[in-house]
Amino acid sequence: MSMYNPPHPGEFIREVYLEPLKVSHRAVAAKLKVSPSTFTRLINGQSNISPEMALRLSKTLGRSPESWLIMQSNYDLWHIRKKFNVDEIEELTLSF
Repeated sequence: MSMYNPPHPGEFIREVYLEPLKVSHRAVAAKLKVSPSTFTRLINGQSNISPEMALRLSKTLGRSPESWLIMQSNYDLWHIRKKFNVDEIEELTLSF
């Protein structure tokens, strides 16, 4: 069963790390070795987590790189399911 409306990874970062720990996005961007604008786009949900960013986040914030990518994938899949109709897609029948 899929999660209902999973948060964007950026929202998760903001709510779990930045706000409770009172850490600025600029401070985290510096630790990640990315520009503040790059990190701001991520925490505002305007960009996605790439494998490279997953490695950076893993080193800076913890969690495995795989968990960051899974979080992004769950978010993307939930949103595409809302607007993509799979009823028109056909199954491939294989006969051996």
